[in-house]
Amino acid sequence: MKNHNNNSSNNNTKLILLHPYIQKQGGSSRFWLLAFVSFFTFAFLLTLIYTRETLPIKSTTTMATGSASTSTFGNINAPLPTSVINTLLHYASRSNDSFHMSHAEIKPISDVLRKCSSPCNFLVFGLTHETLLWKALNHNGRTVFIEENRYYAAYYEELHPEIDVFDVQYTTKMEEMRDLIASTKKQIKNECRPVQNLLFSECKLGINDLPNHVYEVDWDVILVDGPRGDGPEGPGRMAPIFTAGVLARNKKASNAKTHIFVHDYYRNVERIYGDEFLCRENLVESNDMLAHFVIEKMDKNSFQFCRNQPSTSSS
Repeated sequence: MKNHNNNSSNNNTKLILLHPYIQKQGGSSRFWLLAFVSFFTFAFLLTLIYTRETLPIKSTTTMATGSASTSTFGNINAPLPTSVINTLLHYASRSNDSFHMSHAEIKPISDVLRKCSSPCNFLVFGLTHETLLWKALNHNGRTVFIEENRYYAAYYEELHPEIDVFDVQYTTKMEEMRDLIASTKKQIKNECRPVQNLLFSECKLGINDLPNHVYEVDWDVILVDGPRGDGPEGPGRMAPIFTAGVLARNKKASNAKTHIFVHDYYRNVERIYGDEFLCRENLVESNDMLAHFVIEKMDKNSFQFCRNQPSTSSS
């Protein structure tokens, strides 16, 4: 029994020696774990305290800015301030781009957009140097661009997602300018009448492949600054000028008027087609570069674009 007890004592001693060792190791691991957690807890608390200290300042600044914006500009749907418009015109007209419009060309269009009832519907033929300017000036309005080059239209829309661009394939040629006027006059009471829905038209000068909703909008302002107008094989601006004239006369609103601007008015096509389908009696002002027409809505039974029909041959 004694030997057995001695053996048991020895065994217990061994266990006692091993047991503290294990506890010591476990305690050391827990110590480092506790230190690690404590460090990150302390860091988190510091970050939280710093954030809470800085948030009121940032929040106050934001509220103050918002308050100032509200007091300065009022409703976010308010028109652009005059100072902003003048700044946009200034820098746009002083661009180094050789194809940009001058201040004298931009200003009349800007003035009409400013006076246009909100929301203003603005249709532009051609993607040009002024595209972003037109979008900005028609603040809170609808601005749609029509471009002949589908690849450039897609590229531009990807570059500026806020811009609405539709491409159109023109079938006209500059060398057909006179023939197209003659054929249009023959169809003046049918396919080429001044009041119609161009979506269903077969008139050679009518653009009929745009999205349906383009024909349903009452456009307040239309600018013809495209497509290309150089060389006999170029599409010319015959179709956009004719189409603009029909869209203006086909408006649904009563007593509605449409402002139509034709750029590069010194050229034969722009001047002859402007006289033919927008009419001299509707010409408000013009110079070599820009013509401004104001077209009134017409009765659907009208079959004459102008009261005083111009002589194409003399033009």
